[in-house]
Amino acid sequence: MRGLFGRRSARRGRHRQVRSASAHSARGPGAERSPARDRPPDREPAPPRERLFRLPFGPRTVAGEVFFLQVSVIVLLMVAVVVAFVLHARWSSTRQANKQSLAVATTFARSPDVLAGLESTDPTAALQPRAEAVRKATKVSYVVVWKPDGTRVTAPQPDLIGKRVAGPVQDLVDNAREGRSTTKTLQAAPGLTVNSAVPVTRPDGTLAGLVSTGVTVSRVNEGVKRQLPVLLMSAAGALLLASGTSALVNRRLRRQTHGLGPEEMTRMYEHHDAVLHAVREGVLIVDETGRLVLVNNEARRLLELPEDAEGRPVDQVGLDPGMMGLLTSGRAASDEVHLAKGRLLAVNIRSTRSGEGPPGRVATLRDTTELHALEGRAEGARERLRLLYEAGVRIGSTLDVTRTAEELTEVAVPRFAEFATVELLDPVLRGEEPSAARTDMRRTAMSGVRDDAPLLPVGAVVRTVETLRGHAEEAGEHSVLEADLRQADDWPAQQPDDGRRALEYGIRSLISTPLRARGVLLGSVDFWRTDRSDPYGDDDLAFAEELAARAAVSIDNARRYTRENAMAVTLQRSLLPRGLPEQDALDVASRYRPTRAGVGGDWFDVIPLPGARVALVVGDVVGHGLHAAATMGRLRTAVLNFSSLDLTPEELLAHLDELVDRIDQDQTTEGNGATVTGATCLYAIYDAVSGRCTVARAGHPGPALVAPDGTVDYPEVPVGLPLGLGGAPFETAELHLPPESQLVLFTDGLVEDRERDIDDGLALLRRTLTGHPGRSPEETCRTVLDTLLPAEPSDDIALLVARAQVLDPEQVAQWEVPADSGAVAPLRAQVSRKLAEWGLEEASFTTELILSELVTNAIRYGSEPIRVRLLHQSRLTCEVSDGSSTSPHMRRAAATEEGGRGLFLVAQLAERWGTRYTPHGKVMWTEQNLHPEEHRPEEDADSLLDQWDEPL
Repeated sequence: MRGLFGRRSARRGRHRQVRSASAHSARGPGAERSPARDRPPDREPAPPRERLFRLPFGPRTVAGEVFFLQVSVIVLLMVAVVVAFVLHARWSSTRQANKQSLAVATTFARSPDVLAGLESTDPTAALQPRAEAVRKATKVSYVVVWKPDGTRVTAPQPDLIGKRVAGPVQDLVDNAREGRSTTKTLQAAPGLTVNSAVPVTRPDGTLAGLVSTGVTVSRVNEGVKRQLPVLLMSAAGALLLASGTSALVNRRLRRQTHGLGPEEMTRMYEHHDAVLHAVREGVLIVDETGRLVLVNNEARRLLELPEDAEGRPVDQVGLDPGMMGLLTSGRAASDEVHLAKGRLLAVNIRSTRSGEGPPGRVATLRDTTELHALEGRAEGARERLRLLYEAGVRIGSTLDVTRTAEELTEVAVPRFAEFATVELLDPVLRGEEPSAARTDMRRTAMSGVRDDAPLLPVGAVVRTVETLRGHAEEAGEHSVLEADLRQADDWPAQQPDDGRRALEYGIRSLISTPLRARGVLLGSVDFWRTDRSDPYGDDDLAFAEELAARAAVSIDNARRYTRENAMAVTLQRSLLPRGLPEQDALDVASRYRPTRAGVGGDWFDVIPLPGARVALVVGDVVGHGLHAAATMGRLRTAVLNFSSLDLTPEELLAHLDELVDRIDQDQTTEGNGATVTGATCLYAIYDAVSGRCTVARAGHPGPALVAPDGTVDYPEVPVGLPLGLGGAPFETAELHLPPESQLVLFTDGLVEDRERDIDDGLALLRRTLTGHPGRSPEETCRTVLDTLLPAEPSDDIALLVARAQVLDPEQVAQWEVPADSGAVAPLRAQVSRKLAEWGLEEASFTTELILSELVTNAIRYGSEPIRVRLLHQSRLTCEVSDGSSTSPHMRRAAATEEGGRGLFLVAQLAERWGTRYTPHGKVMWTEQNLHPEEHRPEEDADSLLDQWDEPL
């Protein structure tokens, strides 16, 4: 208050002066003071205080005027602040309305179902409910979807749907076709409205429609009115606080300037000006009228501006059109590169008062001509790194040598070379490691931007090189860079015609680098460029060597896999039967198809057995690779050995199960953990005399039986546990196979796959086999594989088809023999007559000797009943059965022994012989060859008898 009305003492002094002046003026000059004359005659003199306020220029009046002036200033400042707050609030609210309108329109336009609704037959039905829901949820004035021709699809008022949008909309459509949104304030039906139009584009970039949303200005003003009391109170409080703290601000400002006076401040601004003109970055300030306010020396040098450029319009200082347009465009820029006066300038433009309506703009310029060149080289390096990464991903995707070489050329063309060729050594193509001193290098892969390049074709021998380990450099197999082939003398020396045609074609530059892995030369890769590209340099050579080194590892991996796979395939092929044995009981055909994943453990076998019988075997060892193939070979060998003992199917599977369990125990003891898991087997014995087939299986799919009339059935065969699990006996099933019926044995890979269930596979197999009664086993195998074999089988497949042949009763002769040694002679006579009927007189002598010995042993050491059976097929089979299970053994008799030579004689006369056991005893059998030109039994008998001649 002392600041408004002055000190009290001063006010009192002024009061005294005023009173003296008033008295002097009332009396006039020279008049004497008289109490009677100082007051009016008709009333009492006024008190001094009242008289004071009547003075027109008294102390209180001056003080009131000063106070009124100060209050007026404060009120004006408050009004200005309130107006500024109101304008700012309205501007802020309007900007928020712009953002809200644009956000709602953008969100609705980019909804996944909006484009589909526009493209539908009834877009209004699809989009109107969604538009109304969005309008109500976001509280905007309207959400209108309209087509590029202006036709409304949705509208808040249904009567407006189908009508054209009012007002000029062509600029909105043009911006939408360019993918830009438009926000404007326009006069609409609800009043002054902030409208945003967002395009709805198709996947190919074409315009399908627009979405417009609006927010009325009146709703924005309501927000401002609600804020006005708060703004007034805030302004009043701010002004009171400012008036109270102005003195403090002045004092603090003085302290912050450290008491600097005008001279010191001037000197400081001079330093700032010196720094501004000394920096190596151009600075321009352009005011709102487009005039240059400030230009530092670097900007004047970069843009070659005249000395009087400051104060002149931007379009009158000789700027390039691009730079002038950027400075006058009104937009911000961040590190935009523009060409000006032959320089690449990085330009940054910002407003001098960002966010409050810019009265001017500041532009900074930086010369990036050299930096751009460095960035170009860096981008080239990044591109090569990307190419190396892509090479690591694409090269070696398969374990095929040729395909890996092709992938190398495909990666290099066209990003590094216009043509690329790969030559590999012949041993590498076969999966072998080069070891010979010299070998041919053959072109394996070639890629190019065109197909008519005059280069050697794939498969041609390019050259012969040394391949000894560690001697590639001495052999000349090192990287070669020919920047210009026209100046290379030794390049076309080996094939001058091809070199001349390449130069005429336009090939100008070459990089040739060897493919080496583990110190072994595998081949070479050549990169070619024509005169349309830059020649190769040292950086390109380093990149080519890196690319070749990575590709060589993949090629070597493919080569090693090829070698190992070939070894596994060779092993598997050697373990599988190379051909089906000769036998008369069945007409058999077989197929085996390995998987691409490697060799597997499937196998099959056909084993002739004595007595016109044949054993059929199909097995499967789960897994792939050498372990599965080796296990398969062990199991197949075991089956062959067990079948030589003439065991029944269930006995053979029991022995095989015990063998697998023993293999697992041995491998577990060794610690390699490679146990036999999932091994299955089906074993069947077919008897051509009775037409019956005995089948047993261990976890294996059962067979399919095709009847002579073409019907198919899956007979019930008891399934046992897979091999190696043990603990449960195996059971058999007796099947009757009529003549010309077919028994189909297979592994699970035929009927089961990743995309096919086993039940579906069995049903498909049944349909394939049904209805073809006269089809041969070979035709059946071919048809089944053509129908059921997957395009890329995940498991190997074994298929065995056997057509039954029943022995003619005329080819079988059988006699009952009493347990009397005198019955041998009559039996020999009957056998001789039967052989004569069959036309086998030449085999009569040998047969009689064999039967005499076998029958004599049965009578002497066996028990009744004793039977003799002859089977006439491609071989002559003699069988002597008795009720004893004791089997004789062949031994070498001493010279003094009378007996012990019978079985030795039988073994020498017969091609094969043996013993098999039956539920009621045993059967001694022999087989004889019926081709005397190949085997002379009489001569063998004479030589055998000569061995027993003793000197007299």
